[in-house]
Amino acid sequence: MENLSKMKVSKIVAQNFKTAKVFTTYGIDFCCNGGIPLEEACEIQNVDIDTIIGELRMALTTAETEDFSAMPMDTLTEYIEKTHHTYVRNTIPALTTYLQKIASVHGERHPELLEIRDSFQQSAIELANHMQKEEQVLFPYIKAMANATKSGYPLSAPHFGNVKNPIAMMEHEHQQEGDRFKKIAKLTDQYTAPKDACQTYSVSFSMLQEFEQDLHKHIHLENNILFPSAVKAFEELELN
Repeated sequence: MENLSKMKVSKIVAQNFKTAKVFTTYGIDFCCNGGIPLEEACEIQNVDIDTIIGELRMALTTAETEDFSAMPMDTLTEYIEKTHHTYVRNTIPALTTYLQKIASVHGERHPELLEIRDSFQQSAIELANHMQKEEQVLFPYIKAMANATKSGYPLSAPHFGNVKNPIAMMEHEHQQEGDRFKKIAKLTDQYTAPKDACQTYSVSFSMLQEFEQDLHKHIHLENNILFPSAVKAFEELELN
C-alpha cells in the first residue's frame, strides 16, 4: 500500500484486516465512519500520523489469514453468519446477566452501570432484529445473485426494488449500533473497571470490549466489502 495518508481508512482495512488492531488502539473508527482519508482521521483523533503509518506498515508485513476482499459474496455471507451472528447470539445472554448483576450490586456507587446495562439491552434487541432481516431478506438475495453470476441463469428483480434499499437500511442500523457502543465505551472509561470492581464487574467490561471489537469487524465486512460487491453484482446482472 502506497501513500497511506491519502487512503480511506475503510480501504486500508479492507485490503488487510491486520491493520484494524492499529486503528482500534488509537480510537479510529474504520467501520461506520471509515470513509475518510487516514490523515483526516488522525487529525480528528489528535494522533501522530507518522506513528500510525509506522504501525500500519508493521501490521502489513504480517500475512492476512483470510483475504475477505477476494471471498465470493455467498461465501462471505456464510462466514458472517457463522462467525459474527453466532458470536452475537451466544454472547448476549451471559453478558446481559452479568450487566444486570453488577448494576444491582454496584449501581448505587457507580450509577453509570444502569445506563450501560440499559444501552446494551437495547443493542441486544436491535441486533437480533437486524440479523434476522439480513438472514431472511438481504443475504438470501445476495446468495441468489452470486449463484446467478456463476451459472448464467436469469434472476428476478427483488421485491425491495434495488439491492441498495435494504443495504441503506442495514448501514443506517450499523451506524446506530456503532454510536451506541461509542457511548458505552465512554461510560466505561474505555472498559476500565474501577478499583473496587469485583471479578464479575471486570469480566463484564472485558466482554463488552470484546463485543464491540467483534461488532467493528462484523460491520466492516458488510459495509466495506460485502455490500459494495452486492451493489456491483446487482448492476452487472441488470436487475433494475
